[in-house]
Amino acid sequence: MTKEWLPLNDGRAMPQLGFGLWQVPAHETARVVRDGVAAGYRLIDGAAIYGNEAGLGEGLRSMGVPRDQVFVTTKVWNDRQGTDDTRRAVEESLARIGVPQVDLMLIHWPCPERGRFLDTWKTLVALRDEGRVASIGVSNFRVVDLERIIGETGVVPVLNQIELHPRLQQVELRDFHARHGIVTQSWTPLGQGKSFDAAPIRAAAARSGKSPAQVILRWHVQLGCSVIPRSTRAAGLAENIDIFDFALTEAEMAAIATLDAGERTGPDPATFT
Repeated sequence: MTKEWLPLNDGRAMPQLGFGLWQVPAHETARVVRDGVAAGYRLIDGAAIYGNEAGLGEGLRSMGVPRDQVFVTTKVWNDRQGTDDTRRAVEESLARIGVPQVDLMLIHWPCPERGRFLDTWKTLVALRDEGRVASIGVSNFRVVDLERIIGETGVVPVLNQIELHPRLQQVELRDFHARHGIVTQSWTPLGQGKSFDAAPIRAAAARSGKSPAQVILRWHVQLGCSVIPRSTRAAGLAENIDIFDFALTEAEMAAIATLDAGERTGPDPATFT
């Protein structure tokens, strides 16, 4: 098996497996980017709020492969939503990373109480049409939020990045994505390790000779999700990408499905501001 690329609904494509830069210290970010690319990753997930976009850019300039071979995501933070603020936020992110265009720009959270995500989405549509960003999507959006931006603009996000792991499987939201051609991307895909000792994970790991983390990442891939685990260690990056030489059986996938408990490790998108 080889590493897969997923088609996007705007005619582009993105790598299925990448790595995230959340909680990566700014002074280590360039090195982590270089290590990740050297390990074979071609998808890097960043965000303005992570405080390490400059390091992301430094890593891109020193990574040893052409820039057009690596897919870069960043995000607009909550306090920068709205027409003018979003435009400035995107331009600032591009300047910090040091690129004329980013591959994918996301709205980081819907923040429904702020009431500005629709204007933010309309601004991302304009920036895409101007060529400042190649593709646009969202993060942590619920079905109701997606229905609003699609209904108001006719533009469907290429991707929704959501908390997704064995104890929070988001079946209803994933079904909505599938019906509308939206890629599901999983953040905190290992669920902080809370499923590592679960019987279905242990059994699949024993049968395949893989680690619990590799079993869970393989589960995400077989669901059809894009997945962005984080590691600052070269060994961890290498382990996380080594999931394309085995497959989970239908019975193993069904057993992991029973672990869903609706348990979040992060904020609730309905109330987070």
